[in-house]
Amino acid sequence: MARDYYGILGVPKNASDQEIKRAYRKLARELHPDVNPSEDAKHRFSEVTTAYEVLSDPQKRKIVDLGGDPLDNGAGGGGRGGDPFAGFGGLGDIMDAFFGAATGGGRGRGPRSRVQPGSDALIRISLTLEECATGVNKEITVDTAVLCDQCRGQGTAPGGSVHTCDTCGGQGEIQSVQRSFLGQVVTARPCPVCRGFGEVITDPCRQCGGDGRVRARRDVTAKIPAGVGDGMRIRLSGQGEVGPGGGPAGDLYVEVDEEPHDVFVRQGHDLHCNLRVPMTTAALGASIQLETLIDGEYELDIEPGTQPDTELVLTARGMPRLRSSGRVDGRGDLHVHIEVAVPTKLDDVQRELLLELAQRRGEELPTLAANGRGQGGLFSKLRAKSHK
Repeated sequence: MARDYYGILGVPKNASDQEIKRAYRKLARELHPDVNPSEDAKHRFSEVTTAYEVLSDPQKRKIVDLGGDPLDNGAGGGGRGGDPFAGFGGLGDIMDAFFGAATGGGRGRGPRSRVQPGSDALIRISLTLEECATGVNKEITVDTAVLCDQCRGQGTAPGGSVHTCDTCGGQGEIQSVQRSFLGQVVTARPCPVCRGFGEVITDPCRQCGGDGRVRARRDVTAKIPAGVGDGMRIRLSGQGEVGPGGGPAGDLYVEVDEEPHDVFVRQGHDLHCNLRVPMTTAALGASIQLETLIDGEYELDIEPGTQPDTELVLTARGMPRLRSSGRVDGRGDLHVHIEVAVPTKLDDVQRELLLELAQRRGEELPTLAANGRGQGGLFSKLRAKSHK
């Protein structure tokens, strides 16, 4: 009984050549051993390959349409014994064979240019919080590829020349012919003599070896804008590695490593600091000179009766807001957290004075605080939770 080649590929009998090709290509990608190593997939792979071989041949397809099987008489033994893909590499090679050189449409890509764009480079620098806040110009040293100053990227020694490769005839690749069930298949690979360039340098530059670039250390000035933060990257266009053959340089990315500050803690665009004030200052109030990060001294008013953990917010005294465009748009705030310092060592006079103050205020003994009933105090919150 003749095999149903159309059914194997899942196409109708009136399918066009393009529909048959698309169906085979889809199944081949799903069933190829590189993708599906199971035995069942291998068997199915051989079946769909045979079906495509038959239906892509006009003479064999005519026999199928007449109810026969063109492989019964041993013709076109692509599906008879052995591996129909022996001699091929991965799935990409098979697709190239079917839809490239085997169909007459495969042409080499031609020689590649010696001039290639350079790679990007990355360097990390440490900045203080002040430098991040104000911006700074940093001189950094980078080890990178630079243009060869002897050949200026040409790759040839003085008086040297470049000639067409005799092995590949300037094509940059060499072709070989293999026999398969489809007939002769032409494959191409880069020329081993010219390495795919299609030309050979007779006398390479002695400094760069024909590459057109050399490794060197150079100094670069990085302009760091105000408002940068830890982990941010600044792009220096064209300051990366010069490409092979003197190709255009890549970019240099400078990544910021922000150092911790002794006083200020940064949270986004805001700054936070702790200010310790004596108990008497908290009770009586005072004006003190606070040294800010970038604005110099600021006169800060401590109100009489200031309580521990009070937070004072100084608007627009924090870090600059750096936008994606690199421009500064406003500043964050400075949060001053008040810590009230209670004295631990008192002499007799100090003790007597505090005792007298306590007696005058009726504060000789501690008392339980009001539970905040009706005011959302601690105990009322706990009580509310217990009733849920």
